[in-house]
Amino acid sequence: MNILLLEDDTTLNESLTEYLELEGFNVDSAFSASEVYDKTYKNNYDLYIFDINLPQSSGFEVLQNLKEANDNTPTIYITALTDTNSVIKGFNIGAQDYIKKPFDPEELVIRIKSRFLANTTIKYKDLTYNLETKELYKNDKLVALGDVGISIMHLFLTNIGNVVPTDSLLNILKEPSTNALRVNLAKLKKKLDIEFKNIRSQGYMLEKVWDRSSCKKLYNIFYFANSSFVNYLSTKP
Repeated sequence: MNILLLEDDTTLNESLTEYLELEGFNVDSAFSASEVYDKTYKNNYDLYIFDINLPQSSGFEVLQNLKEANDNTPTIYITALTDTNSVIKGFNIGAQDYIKKPFDPEELVIRIKSRFLANTTIKYKDLTYNLETKELYKNDKLVALGDVGISIMHLFLTNIGNVVPTDSLLNILKEPSTNALRVNLAKLKKKLDIEFKNIRSQGYMLEKVWDRSSCKKLYNIFYFANSSFVNYLSTKP
């Protein structure tokens, strides 16, 4: 999913971008209305996340101009404005959701996934799996795996971080055997550049992707290291 984030506060912009990218989204950052117009002219996006109060414009004005140009990309507003009139104005212009600062970035991710992904795609590293079409893409390029390969990957990608029992994997094979399973997993590993963790006497697992340094940085920003920054967000219009 390709997202355009408009937020003039550099720290918040960079932090949200990094957090969303850790969740598997592709994010372009903009700090002004002019940047948004330039980026939307050159690229297509699946979702906009717009701050409302900007130095020389507003998120309301930006979205209104995009709507007048027949751009109907779904939009979420993020802002410290809490009055009912502002909320109503945002929805009337065409926004689909509204989240108030300060907020937990995980709340934003939950809203995106529940409202706009509709659970039809799964991202893992550089892989994107479409649950409806059963198509797997690597770096946005369709990968041909055959019926057996795609069935195996379906089990793993719908159970990331959980053990997929050996018996479930063997049931997919035309001629089930532990050797045949190892061969199929080795082919997928080589073709997709992923690792299957062997859980002894149980099965295999695709481990969750966890960037420790990046997550630690975000954790500090939003929870402990900079409480003054959170207080600043609560007063920023």
